[in-house]
Amino acid sequence: MEGLTKPEKDLIVDVTPTQVHIALMENHRLIEYSAESSTGNKFTVGDVHLGRVKKILPNLNAAFVDIGDKKEAFIHYLDLGLYFHAFDQFVRESNQNTNLKDLYSGIKTGDPLPKEGRIEEILRPGQMIVAQIVKEPISTKGSRLTAEISLAGRNIVLLPFASKVSISQKIAGKEEKRRLETLVKSILPKNYGAIIRTAAEGKNAATLVGETESLIEKWEGSWKKIATSKNVQLLFTEYSKTTTVLRDLLNDSFSNIWINDERVAEEARKYVSLISPEQEKIVHLYEGKQPIFDHFEVTRQIKGSFGKVVPMRQGAYLVIETTEALNVIDVNSGIRTKTADQEENSFEVNKIAAEEIARQLRLRDMGGIVIVDFIDMESNDHKNALHKYMQELMENDRAKHNVLPLTKFGLMQITRQRIRPVTEINTSEQCPVCHGTGKIHSSVVIDEEIERKIAFYVIEKGVRSLTLKTSPILGAYLKRGLFNSFLTKWRKRYKVKLELQEVTEFSVLQNELFNEKGDKLE
Repeated sequence: MEGLTKPEKDLIVDVTPTQVHIALMENHRLIEYSAESSTGNKFTVGDVHLGRVKKILPNLNAAFVDIGDKKEAFIHYLDLGLYFHAFDQFVRESNQNTNLKDLYSGIKTGDPLPKEGRIEEILRPGQMIVAQIVKEPISTKGSRLTAEISLAGRNIVLLPFASKVSISQKIAGKEEKRRLETLVKSILPKNYGAIIRTAAEGKNAATLVGETESLIEKWEGSWKKIATSKNVQLLFTEYSKTTTVLRDLLNDSFSNIWINDERVAEEARKYVSLISPEQEKIVHLYEGKQPIFDHFEVTRQIKGSFGKVVPMRQGAYLVIETTEALNVIDVNSGIRTKTADQEENSFEVNKIAAEEIARQLRLRDMGGIVIVDFIDMESNDHKNALHKYMQELMENDRAKHNVLPLTKFGLMQITRQRIRPVTEINTSEQCPVCHGTGKIHSSVVIDEEIERKIAFYVIEKGVRSLTLKTSPILGAYLKRGLFNSFLTKWRKRYKVKLELQEVTEFSVLQNELFNEKGDKLE
């Protein structure tokens, strides 16, 4: 957006025994969050599987494929790719006695599949195919597949069984385009094509050669699995979530990458040195005593950002409802009345809301249809300005999206590419007083309950010194009345040294007893 400087980006990675949590901070504000199992999810976007065709669906011109998931994956005829026959021949003819490099380079790609073809003419039940996940399982639906395999790097996308080298339209200079095309063509073996990404602009030959070779090695490393076993299996996975984020986002505005695990930090350092050697020093191993997400205030921002109600500046707030079909966001002005001009006030609140909505879409990875109910505005200029502002705010969103103008009822429809289930985090906690039952002890008898505990420890256990910890509200109730407070009565009645300590973190009626050694009495 005009007039805005490049934001400072920090990537914070929290590695635990079971999960890897990744937070992308922009000017110290959380804008993307994701978590993956550190033991590995078998069905994530970019993973390449050897699958078995289970059922042909002629009416849909598609097929169901077994890739090892309990929900069968789906592939359409148009997702078979132009040169499916070449992949099919390689799968059929590869075996342990074959020189796989010679087999691969000797296959002729032949004519591309016709656009109007029928899937029953290409696939049959039981056939083994190499397929890549483009959309993860969501709800009752299995993965969406493509048989047009691609291996994405930071600067290069490698395309097996392709012959063309395409260049990003965002690279404007003719000389640079010519340089990159000539360089990449010279290093690609037979039966490989590539897409040169925008990030490759200005990169030296060593960086591009190193990345291309690593992608080829990854693809060819899967051949042995195909040759030795024609069973359903994972051939290879994309890079870890950490390196995938680095591949897609790393640019000059990245200032630091903090990781609390030595192995993952080393993996990230090696990957950065491969795709952007000059930025290798921004990868740091976090060794602080405080949990990494607490140190960088990620935990606090997660708890404040993933609830149903999301507070914003100056009293305004969003209410977010997620269903399988669509997501609904309601904008509320709250108590905010900055000006007496209702129209101007609504426009200002809607702009604040638009900023938070753009952040929430990325943060929760919300996809499909998103309906936003903005506060009503009469001015068409304001409606058009809000639409344009939302489009600008969404420019940095990596997911494909479309922002439609406001309707006369103040509704805005946003469609956003959905390739993964929406990220949902339960930010609520069980009430320490009612333990989720919705019922608490009557405040009328709380003093009797505390007295019974004091009497038990003094009379039955012989304790002569006690500390009672309570919430400030309960403490004030027990202390009221200088000479006839509950505390004074209990001291006289049980001849016990009784001190009161108020704890601000305690809930209203929470109370605990401790002996003179500081041990909690149950």
